[in-house]
Amino acid sequence: MKIRKVCGGMATIKDIAQKAGVSPATVSRVLNYDMELSVSQETRQKIFEVAENLNYTKHKNKKKEVMTFRLVQWYDGDEELADLYYLAIRLGIEKKAEELNIGLVKESLHHLSDQTTDGIIALGKFEAQEIHLLSLKNEPILFVDSDELIHGFNSLVVDFEQSIAQVVDFFVKTNHQKIGILSGLEYTKANHHEIVDRRLVYFKQALTQLKLTDQATFLQAPFSVEEGKRVMAEYLKAHEDYPTALFAASDALAIGAMQAITEHGLSVPADISIIGFNDISVAKYVSPSLSTVRVNTEWLGELAVNTLIDLIKEETPVPRKITIATELIIRESTRN
Repeated sequence: MKIRKVCGGMATIKDIAQKAGVSPATVSRVLNYDMELSVSQETRQKIFEVAENLNYTKHKNKKKEVMTFRLVQWYDGDEELADLYYLAIRLGIEKKAEELNIGLVKESLHHLSDQTTDGIIALGKFEAQEIHLLSLKNEPILFVDSDELIHGFNSLVVDFEQSIAQVVDFFVKTNHQKIGILSGLEYTKANHHEIVDRRLVYFKQALTQLKLTDQATFLQAPFSVEEGKRVMAEYLKAHEDYPTALFAASDALAIGAMQAITEHGLSVPADISIIGFNDISVAKYVSPSLSTVRVNTEWLGELAVNTLIDLIKEETPVPRKITIATELIIRESTRN
């Protein structure tokens, strides 16, 4: 995992506004999750997708489709907008499929069609009965962002352990002893089983090794700006003592936490340094710009398509798990 300090080199608010067909002021307020802005979900989605898409150039190709993949997502449109992680991966999948002339049949788990496809990309978290339902299609399956190797399925996942180790190491090296985490809270769709946030597991392990657990703060919230803000605000209201460094399990949670900290009269990063996770497009535009663990989500989506092609072309004797590294991106929300 790399550490990189970044500045500049991004599309402007004006660029996004022009492509989305809205005013720069609207773009700015949407990207900063202004809760008081009255704008439709369709407009929000358009702005976020344009912001993501400006990170790459789409290649149009009108040749005949060579394959058809089924893309099964566990997030719906509203959930994608609450936390842009899966939206960014989906856009990467769509981009690579378009480049390679692969047709995409986009379906939800509970509305699977009878159409035969060459393979399935299952994006998100799934429980045993849902995995079984997908396996009944008798098509090659690749799970993305879910480790299903134990169930005998190919998987593409992010290296959470190394990511968290470097976040904690950065905080310690910048003289923080009181370190907190705002981990994610989410559930499976079918039976509403809580999904363990592996970032929290590795965070606890890292602090235990450094003997910093006694000074640590452990918070948890669903993956959205609103919930991150609510949980952080409630904590600050109830505690005079607070961590000087906070890791959030997603950029959405980090942005919400920053809003709560500012409204409480504290400063980021002077009082509390914050690092998020994912490096969604919005992270560059909030103020202060957000330090974060970059998951190369677009490339992750592209790799999913390429990996499924390999699985279709050559059947392997055993399933595989591919783990991708991350980068620690240092911006203005952390003090050095």
